[in-house]
Amino acid sequence: MERVNRPRGTADLLPREVQDWQRLEAKAREVCGHFHVQEIRTPLFEHTELFMRGVGDGTDIVEKEMYTFLDKGGRSLTLRPEGTSAVARAVLENKLYVETLPLKLYYLAPMFRYERPGTGRLRQHHQFGIEVVGSDSAAADVEVVALAMRFYEEIGAKGLTVALNSVGCKECRPQYREELLEYLELRLEAMCGDCQRRAEKNPLRILDCKESCCQAAVLGAPSIQECLCGACKAHFDRVVQGLDALRLPYRVDARLVRGLDYYTRTVFEVMTPSGATVSAGGRYNGLYTELGGVELPAVGFGAGLERALLLLQEQGVTLAETEPGVDVFVIPLGEAAEIAVLQTLDALRRAGLTVERDFGGKGLKSGLKRANRLQAKRAVIVGEEELAAGKLLVKDLQDGGQETLELEELLYRLT
Repeated sequence: MERVNRPRGTADLLPREVQDWQRLEAKAREVCGHFHVQEIRTPLFEHTELFMRGVGDGTDIVEKEMYTFLDKGGRSLTLRPEGTSAVARAVLENKLYVETLPLKLYYLAPMFRYERPGTGRLRQHHQFGIEVVGSDSAAADVEVVALAMRFYEEIGAKGLTVALNSVGCKECRPQYREELLEYLELRLEAMCGDCQRRAEKNPLRILDCKESCCQAAVLGAPSIQECLCGACKAHFDRVVQGLDALRLPYRVDARLVRGLDYYTRTVFEVMTPSGATVSAGGRYNGLYTELGGVELPAVGFGAGLERALLLLQEQGVTLAETEPGVDVFVIPLGEAAEIAVLQTLDALRRAGLTVERDFGGKGLKSGLKRANRLQAKRAVIVGEEELAAGKLLVKDLQDGGQETLELEELLYRLT
């Protein structure tokens, strides 16, 4: 009898490999713990409509890559090709948005896409993903990028950089769309068939095409950065200020658009020294209303675990083994403090503490209320007075005592 082999584009994880997978997943969970991100798990398959409405019916994923089938009841179901739409459906269906916002969720899960198998590209692959739901603050974008970079740092990857852009919003993107279409009008015949079709539905995705003929055609295309409205420009500037404050390596890439229709404003990719993408994400403020739910701004990223392991192999890194509610809750008061606390957050988390921060900007009373709800041990408060003195106001949330300390002194006491 003929032997049955595994399907093309899948992989067996043998016992000697599973240890590395467990350590990689443990690192992801550990980093999420330090950022106070909670796990969510969704079904392997969803109603096909979810991805058509969420991802976009003109995307490559929906048009070419989904594993879609009819069940015995004649319902169209699809194996999950990406995690964001599934998480959004779960948040809406279970009304998680009535809880304290923002929600900070992560998943470690298999995804399924019908594409040509290759190195680090499988039809069943695994993703580590983060979704921060309910905050429109640029600080949330910075938090997501910082978490992505922290994950790779913790597993030992070296030389990674962030490619960063803004794709605007429904107010300013139409202007750019018209300018781009005008530029592409005389060049479409030289492009691939996919991009010729994309010009009708979403011409921005032409910028993401990897075909050499299309890359050559868009070399002189107008930059979306020049078309951003005031609100999108201010948001992007705040993201850049945050990455600068954290000293994260990044470059602005005006042609970075990502391949999914739900992105608005910030988009980013984590790049290896050779230029390969190992993680990508961005902001998607319209997805929840597109799925028939309440308006919820959100930002997140997805990281391929197969690609992460390949990167470590290429760099000669072996995973070493290494869990903590909330040790410290940080409350910035005012715009200047929003940036100033980033280094404090980074230092506390690097010291192995579980640290959460206030994103709401609603003041001290609201921040302390949330800190107590999270059962945080201490609150660190940074306002104008603390900024001027270069110190932190530290409040013990168990006995109510408070004192003013320098960051080094606080780290010494807590570690």
